[in-house]
Amino acid sequence: MPALTYLRLDPIGVPPYSARGITEDFSLDGSSQLARTINNEAIDLGDDEESKFKLTITCTDQNMPALDGVRRGMVLTVDCATEFSYPTSGGSPSRSVASTTDDPATRTEGAFTFYRPRLTMLVADYRLSFDEWGADCNWSLDLVEV
Repeated sequence: MPALTYLRLDPIGVPPYSARGITEDFSLDGSSQLARTINNEAIDLGDDEESKFKLTITCTDQNMPALDGVRRGMVLTVDCATEFSYPTSGGSPSRSVASTTDDPATRTEGAFTFYRPRLTMLVADYRLSFDEWGADCNWSLDLVEV
């Protein structure tokens, strides 16, 4: 059976019919401390560390994801379905490139290279719900980059 999603979660896997139509929401998780100077100019007082991501994956499908036994703080390797991009000339990916799928994880279009990132993340939380009459399995997984 062909893969139904680009998403990969290692070591737990992604069961068939549990992640079609997923949504991946990224936000920055860092030490940015935005402030204004006396001249009302915006500045960042945070350190210059590499920005890390928070990721929330949500989905409604026919099956539940393989979250049995998953706990807060568990490390997951996530091959994202979302594509990041950078200028092909002089640019490079800021994260590792997903490489465990049969589908290519990179492509070039015009002056940009698109790639699906591989992120090492910690489980922050997850939620499961089930609509019996609608036969919908609803779930979300909150992750923070290591």
